[in-house]
Amino acid sequence: MTAQPLFINAAAPGPLDIVPVAGRIGAEVRGVQLSGDLDDAVIASIREALNRHKVIFFRDQQLDDAGHEAFAARLGAPVAHPTVPVAEGSRYLLDLESREGFAASTWHTDVTFAVAYPEASILRAIEVPDAGGDTLWANTATAYEDLPAPLKALVNDLRAIHSNSYDYANVFANTSNERAEQYRKVFASTVYETEHPVVRVHPETGERHLLVGQFVQRFVGLNLADSQRIFAILQDHITKPENTVRWNWRAGDVAIWDNRATQHRAIADFGQQHRHLRRATIAGSVPVGIDGRPSRAIKPEPQPHAIAAE
Repeated sequence: MTAQPLFINAAAPGPLDIVPVAGRIGAEVRGVQLSGDLDDAVIASIREALNRHKVIFFRDQQLDDAGHEAFAARLGAPVAHPTVPVAEGSRYLLDLESREGFAASTWHTDVTFAVAYPEASILRAIEVPDAGGDTLWANTATAYEDLPAPLKALVNDLRAIHSNSYDYANVFANTSNERAEQYRKVFASTVYETEHPVVRVHPETGERHLLVGQFVQRFVGLNLADSQRIFAILQDHITKPENTVRWNWRAGDVAIWDNRATQHRAIADFGQQHRHLRRATIAGSVPVGIDGRPSRAIKPEPQPHAIAAE
């Protein structure tokens, strides 16, 4: 398996009009209207662009909920969030709506508390603030590549416990404790725990990615204090400005990101303005580390047929 280039400063040749947005991550794809009717060649080029740029952006799209879901089904197998109910009238879409500056304003990779977390996410802007409410993405491959050799040696065999049970009041510090508790009751209605490798090998590109983010609780074999120190070091490397891209939303925009290769964060700086987006996610595979060991589910306990499938 041949790894793709880690440092992107130009678009690869192909049928799409692709303009990089930042040096290491992110590109805008122009002249395409997303739908469930796109040619196979265009879908293949979108997937190739996603592997290369990690997150790709489309301005001025005309998608409604049905079109959003139809396009998601062309990229893979859409799945609903494991704990949060789908948006009304949809089969798979997650509603992300706020009038109170409430947003997932912490760095994370989606749903890593599940053993086979999503491969990709497709986020559509319905209504956005006049100012504020941007989203950041970070390239976890360049973050790994930039690690000093002693840190690489440390993380190559390290594993981490991810869970959706954590301090919601601390994460959503810009909102009320009551609102944070309401969110926790839904988001952690079923508690998941999964052990993942800290360095995941991408199944398509062969790149090595740091797999940490908000859902990490601790590292296997380390106490909480040491885990927190190492977590902070790794997150600092991932979120260096050189590894990131920032997108200023307009209504109708669509962002697609490789959830195996990135972290992201919404910026909760829009006060009482209305911010409304909807997200589809594509089913993923069980991560594998450098040593070939797959992730494993801890809670809920995997059923025998699930173990056999892994």
